[in-house]
Amino acid sequence: MHKLHPEIIDLLLWCEFLCAIVAIIKFNEIKNTYWKWFVFFIVYIFIIEKYGTHIFNLFSIEKKIYFAFIGIPLEYIFFFWLYSIKSLKNKKLFFIFTLFYFLSFIPIELYFKSFDIIYSFNTTMGSFLLMILVFLEFQKQILNDDILKFKQNKMFYINIGIMLFYVGTLPFFGLYNLIVKEPEIWNIYYLYFLLSNCLMYLLFTASFIWGKAKL
Repeated sequence: MHKLHPEIIDLLLWCEFLCAIVAIIKFNEIKNTYWKWFVFFIVYIFIIEKYGTHIFNLFSIEKKIYFAFIGIPLEYIFFFWLYSIKSLKNKKLFFIFTLFYFLSFIPIELYFKSFDIIYSFNTTMGSFLLMILVFLEFQKQILNDDILKFKQNKMFYINIGIMLFYVGTLPFFGLYNLIVKEPEIWNIYYLYFLLSNCLMYLLFTASFIWGKAKL
């Protein structure tokens, strides 16, 4: 049996709650910038994580269907937008990455029906594309010396968080169908999945507290 680490799942929910509260408190400071959409995104994620079961039951949506075809794609598309269009100023990159991500659904629809494969393949593709964006963002920060003012740089905190969680869990999802057969290895990766998720939301919180919004 795989251990689910319920205490860390509770901690993750508290980290998301803290991030959502801080985001709402800081909303007035960033309401005239594109960062206001990050506030809505964070609050939305918390509501789904906290009350998702009730919402899914109300609309008769299976939880696994929502996350496979709505929730997880929404997260990737949002970060593609934030990185490509807003930070890197490259709309073409956004459309190319979004296209590649959605194309990853085609082989699943044609050849696979297992939701384990859906989570594994699509998440691997999305995280791989985010890994490229993380590299490009770090490159940009180093070249224009933004890295030296990291405390005021919102994207610095976000980049670290994305690197720890989405990029850091690439092996977990990329090799999921092999790892799931080894409970001890699965638990180690799953523990990292939860802890890195907590750290990501704490870093998002730090971005709201210390980061300065740019128009």
